[in-house]
Amino acid sequence: MNMVVADGYTANPGDLSWEPITALGTCTVYDYTKPDEVVPRCKDAEVIITNKVLFTKENLSQLPKLRYLGVLATGYNVVDLEAATKRNVIVTNVPNYCTESVVQMVFAHILELLRNVGHHAESVRQGRWAKQRDFCYWDTPQIELSGKTMGLLGYGAIGKSVASVALTFGMSVIAHDVITPKNQSVSFVDFESLLQQSDILSLHCPLTDSTKEIINKRTLEKMKSSALLINTSRGPLIREQDLADALVNGTIAGAGLDVLVVEPPLQNNFLFQIKNCNITPHIAWASVESRQRLINSAAKNIQAFLKGTPINCVG
Repeated sequence: MNMVVADGYTANPGDLSWEPITALGTCTVYDYTKPDEVVPRCKDAEVIITNKVLFTKENLSQLPKLRYLGVLATGYNVVDLEAATKRNVIVTNVPNYCTESVVQMVFAHILELLRNVGHHAESVRQGRWAKQRDFCYWDTPQIELSGKTMGLLGYGAIGKSVASVALTFGMSVIAHDVITPKNQSVSFVDFESLLQQSDILSLHCPLTDSTKEIINKRTLEKMKSSALLINTSRGPLIREQDLADALVNGTIAGAGLDVLVVEPPLQNNFLFQIKNCNITPHIAWASVESRQRLINSAAKNIQAFLKGTPINCVG
């Protein structure tokens, strides 16, 4: 069986092994594949693994041997599912591989905003502590999570895990989702109440027509002036200019973002200049353990396909 990994660098820049996949057949792994390289590189492949390389109606029509297309991610909008289905190509994704990693990043952002660890550590390196009269100092309020309200927009696997950690910090948890499961530890509220009651609002919903720019001037103005906004989900959930204005004007107290509307962002993105906005480069998913689970799960998807019992099918 001939297999191609179209763009493997992001998942594995060299610190992990592709062996779980390469052991299943003849496999060529490319770090990156440009649009005009898709067909030449993949024309003889029966199995293709992609992360962000697009598989459109046009290039799928030029891949006559293709039987299986595995997306090395949870989102699968890089594949034209209708075209793949018409060509009897099985398409799979990898769900729930990065839950632990994303939850950790949510609280990394929260704790940095509340305790400013990076700032204080740098001030110590610069010799400030050694010059202090007192045994300690702090430049920003040191705020506890205990007693605060964590608000979750979306209550899927990641939202549930964030709730669990928040509860161990002594927080109360409220959530809003299109589905309202029964859970005695979490209170489900309408969207307006979520905005108004949350001390920290963390976004964990998919990007759809109804959720695009759901965080905007109107919704930000309903939040507490002391509230924090965390987004490890999808950048376009937030209207960035409105968030920038809200941070500068004190409408909310701070934001921690792992995703932006445009990625990679433009160098002059206005959010970069806002002190109470911490931005990480879409790495919430990218722990070593998470990326290895991604590769292992992709291999299991291929194995199931080869046995005639495909799993995690999306098309």
